[in-house]
Amino acid sequence: MSTEATATLTRCLQELRLASVRSQYEEVARQATAESWSYTAFLAELLERECQQRQHKRIERLLKGSRLPLEKNWASLDLKRFPTKVTQQLRGLLSGDFLDRRENVLMFGPPGSGKTHALSALSQELVRAGRPIIAAKCSLLVQELLKAKRDLRLQEMLRDLSRWQGLLIDDLGYVQQSREEMEVLFTLLAERYERGSVLITSNLAFSQWEQIFKDPMTTAAAIDRLVHHSVIVELNVSSYRMEAAKHKKTSGKPAKE
Repeated sequence: MSTEATATLTRCLQELRLASVRSQYEEVARQATAESWSYTAFLAELLERECQQRQHKRIERLLKGSRLPLEKNWASLDLKRFPTKVTQQLRGLLSGDFLDRRENVLMFGPPGSGKTHALSALSQELVRAGRPIIAAKCSLLVQELLKAKRDLRLQEMLRDLSRWQGLLIDDLGYVQQSREEMEVLFTLLAERYERGSVLITSNLAFSQWEQIFKDPMTTAAAIDRLVHHSVIVELNVSSYRMEAAKHKKTSGKPAKE
């Protein structure tokens, strides 16, 4: 290829922001010449590499923005501890179809049962498949919402959260909040109703949610919105941390996760 053609190609690829094509076209051209590819095959290979690189960078951005604990991934999730029904539910959710239907995932279980790990691992798999999901501890999320309300930015924050297909709220009810704090949480849940999926972990059964929302009417309204389109997962298993502590005490070695 002439120097002039190379300069023109480089300029055009830079203007079109085809970074992967720009960095790899010479290598691919040599391979195409050696293997007698058609022009179409050569172009297809270049564009396929560009698409793969863009997808890779998009996933990196989504993972960074998700706030998910990346160590709590699917590979480290001990599914053998869970009832068969729970394992089947989690595997079924991996398709991400519930996000398209704007369904919620509500996971209940005692402290240490693996709720956070399970939904974090599920969410991370979905993000790696290109699904935008953001995670937050309930107590911290409530404080962010309350601050936004005081700064007259609550609607702005709700709009920002609406851009994510899934919102993972971890440990709902674990820390008791004031009525004002729970009002902004209810506003968030009402705003996302049938507009975006909510994934929730809680160690409190529905019958105890009045402790969270402070009055029967608000509690009933919150439950109604969450349950209307939802998958309910019940982790009736013992605490992993307690099992690990017992194993360490009896064997003198830490339990493997």
